[in-house]
Amino acid sequence: MNLLDDFLSTGLATVTDVLPIAVVIFGFQLLVLRQPVPNLKSVLSGFVYVLVGLTLFLVGLQEALFPIGRTMARQLTDPAFISGGQGKTPMMLQWQDYLWTYLFAAAIGFATTIAEPSLIAVAIKAQQVSAGAVRVWGLRIAVAIGVAAGVALGAVRIVTGTPLHYYIITGYIIVIIQTIYAPRIIIALAYDSGGVTTSTVTVPLVAALGLGLASRIPGRSTLLDGFGLIAFASLFPIISVMAYAQLSEWWSRRSSRKEQSGAA
Repeated sequence: MNLLDDFLSTGLATVTDVLPIAVVIFGFQLLVLRQPVPNLKSVLSGFVYVLVGLTLFLVGLQEALFPIGRTMARQLTDPAFISGGQGKTPMMLQWQDYLWTYLFAAAIGFATTIAEPSLIAVAIKAQQVSAGAVRVWGLRIAVAIGVAAGVALGAVRIVTGTPLHYYIITGYIIVIIQTIYAPRIIIALAYDSGGVTTSTVTVPLVAALGLGLASRIPGRSTLLDGFGLIAFASLFPIISVMAYAQLSEWWSRRSSRKEQSGAA
């Protein structure tokens, strides 16, 4: 009964969230454009699929992914696991001892980004409008590497307790420098790639990981230190996508020079 109650309450909340979208679309179509909605039956059935899909997904997050994130954070930061059963207290541990935590953070950041529906949609559109110059898997992997690096570094920040703004300011300085030298075709897409990672799959797990870490590390506040991983997950994909474009451009120029020298 609890699962059924969760499904019904989540479904009602989903209807409430999606309703403004339907009001805007149908309102503009009927009141501004003054035309009937094309393929009305397909549109309505599509809305039903969206509502059911979102409800099932959100229930899955609450029942599975959130608890998994908290459980993994608790287990990976357990002093008995870190010290190999040597009986160390949390205060005796150093930031280097949490290597498995950083590896898990990187792995979960990479995996959730690869599965992110919004990133898949953006990658497909980018390949279509660029006539194949931007590959779907190339963009997805570049973004996933950026998220993995960002979440791992964010986990280091939580463990060490260093201020968040040091990392963010440094990261955006790198972004500004890259923007000057990166190919123009990739800049806007790189900035959008940072935004699409903060969506339905990545955010819940990354947030659960950050809050779980902050609650387990001595001297950390879940409010002050637990949040902030999402900022890393948004920033570092911008860096990785522009770096991917810059490396691709450099490799293309290098190959062209080799071909010219070989022809000569």
